[in-house]
Amino acid sequence: MKKIIKIISLLILTLLALTKGIIASEKIKIGLLIPLTGKNSEIGQSIIKSARLAVNKINNSSVEIIPRDTKSNPTDTLVAAKELEKLGIKIIIGPVFNKNQAYLDELKEITFISLTNKDDNVSNNIINAGINATSQLNGIKKFIDLNKIKKTIILTPNVDYKNEIEKAIDNSKIRILGNYVYKTDPTKLTNQIEEITNYKRRKQNLEDEILRLEKSNQNNKERLIEKLKKRDTLGGVKFDSIIIADFDESLKSVTTSLLYTDISPKEKYFITLNQWFDESLLEEASSQPLYFPSINKKNYEDFSLEYFNKFGQYPNELSFLSFDLVGLVYYLILQNNFIIEKKMFKKKTLFKGKVGIFEIKDNKINHILNFYKVENN
Repeated sequence: MKKIIKIISLLILTLLALTKGIIASEKIKIGLLIPLTGKNSEIGQSIIKSARLAVNKINNSSVEIIPRDTKSNPTDTLVAAKELEKLGIKIIIGPVFNKNQAYLDELKEITFISLTNKDDNVSNNIINAGINATSQLNGIKKFIDLNKIKKTIILTPNVDYKNEIEKAIDNSKIRILGNYVYKTDPTKLTNQIEEITNYKRRKQNLEDEILRLEKSNQNNKERLIEKLKKRDTLGGVKFDSIIIADFDESLKSVTTSLLYTDISPKEKYFITLNQWFDESLLEEASSQPLYFPSINKKNYEDFSLEYFNKFGQYPNELSFLSFDLVGLVYYLILQNNFIIEKKMFKKKTLFKGKVGIFEIKDNKINHILNFYKVENN
């Protein structure tokens, strides 16, 4: 039987109020597992505010958000989840951090929609809804295909998410020449990039060619030598695009090392992962153009402004995601005749939220992302 893919936008969720006549009088209770005390309490408070904004948009008095404090540790997360279970709650948004999922497989009748971007679900009752590496590489793969880029390498830092990148390479089926894992220590980074780009050989090629011309009898050798001396290397590299799976200052260190080895973004595509519109990238003129997949930028800016006008402060990225997750859960419940059960996350569904398009299938959530280019500052 042909599957029907349903798409709905959060921007029109207010129209769903027209269906109130068929909605059961019973409350639609959605749990929220977030850190409300301790060092991560600001994240939790921001998520609560976003969730309440989402409920206001839905405009259905039957929807109730019930938060509980995880205290950012797995034991207290389980205790809080059991409290929500006693209230008859079957679906919970949270926890925020991957480590706090450790004991939630005990509560098999509850579906947890975690905000982590890890690709692996710790248990069958946990669905990770963050912007995972597979979603990002899917977006990059589409960009590569559209631009007919044939030779791509990936540079992956030797950090805790290294395995996530390797798994995402398999999941996305992106075609690459190789995935090079590098140490982020700045004292070792440049040497590693030199090796990957065959820099010393290309440098030697230049010196050899200048020497050859100097010894030759070519009529125009002076002009050719002068031209070569303005170059840093001679000879090409085997790739035409580079995916740098890094962020912040470490990303900038990699692009700096590439520039040092005479690899320019004007000649090779510099692509990276979701940077959440890090404005410091605008200042790195020598590393532009730089491409990356991400959420819907305009919606993010509009949401941030609305949030600021309401609460006098700007939201974090997780609160933006949690806003959509409330709408997603409500939509799935609505489509399932207000029956909350695990099968809601089994069939293929597309949901258009503010973040972008969510793809739900087989207890997994991926994101269909937009693509952005940083250039001319």
